[in-house]
Amino acid sequence: MYRKSISAILAIGLVLSSGSAYAQQVKSAPNGHSAIAFDNKVLNKINVDNMYNTIAYLSEQPREAGTEGEVRAVKYIESQFKSLGLETTIQPFPIYDTRVNHVIVQINGNNVAESPKPFSGSVSKKVTAPLVYIGTGLPEEIGDLTGKIALIERGGITFIEKVQNALEKGAVGVLMYNNSSAGNSFGQVQDGQNIPAVAITRATGLQLVEQLKTTEVEATLDVDIEKIEKTSYNVIASLKPNKNKDTGQIVTVGSHHDSVPGGPGANDDASGVSAVLELARVLSKTPIDTEIRFMTFGSEERGMVGSSYYAASLSKDEVSRIQAHFQMDMIGGRDAGEDNPAGGLIMYTIDGKKNLVTDLGAAAGARIRSETIPYGQLGRSDHQPFHELGIPAALFIHSPVEPWYHKPTDTLDKISKEKLQQVAEIVGASVYQIARPDTPALVNATVAQELVDYPFENRPVD
Repeated sequence: MYRKSISAILAIGLVLSSGSAYAQQVKSAPNGHSAIAFDNKVLNKINVDNMYNTIAYLSEQPREAGTEGEVRAVKYIESQFKSLGLETTIQPFPIYDTRVNHVIVQINGNNVAESPKPFSGSVSKKVTAPLVYIGTGLPEEIGDLTGKIALIERGGITFIEKVQNALEKGAVGVLMYNNSSAGNSFGQVQDGQNIPAVAITRATGLQLVEQLKTTEVEATLDVDIEKIEKTSYNVIASLKPNKNKDTGQIVTVGSHHDSVPGGPGANDDASGVSAVLELARVLSKTPIDTEIRFMTFGSEERGMVGSSYYAASLSKDEVSRIQAHFQMDMIGGRDAGEDNPAGGLIMYTIDGKKNLVTDLGAAAGARIRSETIPYGQLGRSDHQPFHELGIPAALFIHSPVEPWYHKPTDTLDKISKEKLQQVAEIVGASVYQIARPDTPALVNATVAQELVDYPFENRPVD
């Protein structure tokens, strides 16, 4: 519908996209240069069977954070990076499970018709107070919550931010409902957020929202749990350029290796891991002048815990040198995307604005596949902590997600090799556009790819 042909675009021309910073940074390409020639140095080496085999191995068992399944995946990913000669680091970080003695949610004295779940790290406490709906928990949505329990919808910002926003307005408890039909096992609080936080299903949450429109509601949150510390892991591999060519800049490419409890996670997100490993293999054999960090994060399914931990560990110097973060999550779903063009591939940013990553991705999609890749606004994945550091970041995903999302049926047989190839090509070409030696430093680039117009879509992911 909004597919744009590139047949009329000069191979060495520059077509400005609307208002992005990248359009102001790059300069016209000198005659005789074609981005396609450089793309082929990456594209011709991508082997989708390698990616498929990675997914097959990782999806043999669930990879829930803090379990032996995650450890098995981490060891495999580490071995793959090390086999390429990359500097590889395993970054452990604490996560918290709970032994639940009981979790009770009462509305006007009656138990809700489900088994609510506590947030990871929630305190044990019983509170009874008026219930107040505060949307998604953004600061501008919240009034005075002194002595109140906040009813919040999941999505948009992290669990920790939502709880903190409510806490700072005086809330004595948080009751959060899901933004999808995927149940009520979600949520995390951090140390110091000493109010009970409980998750309920979307159906129950929406009933409460409607009830609050016409009547006052008194809620009770009664949480009795024991905290159990576990360990999750990030895997970080650095591909360094030749010292004589090093621009000092960094590009990061990520996915998450954990799955939901009981889920094999073939698409979510063994597919993203497969692309990270394959691009590491391809680019490790390609001349570059920019450090590329390949990373897989643990505990994404708990609320981007691993990527947040990694982002917090970065020095100010590292943050200033990271030019872009490319996140791949659920990039192989055969049944994802519905009837949207390009198989439903979309680039989500946290603020819903174009940035360097989306400019590069859109241009690569048009140039190498004649596909228009739109952008949209969504959090819920590991691009968020990078955005919060001021780093251009975007999530590559086929949206809306497939019916197997977060289910035991997210298995290898639902994976599309064509979709894996598509995203690996687009992200690989985009990363190489920054890292290739004839673009000495991004802000001084004299070789520019074409930039293309690409639309915003308000497309829900599920």
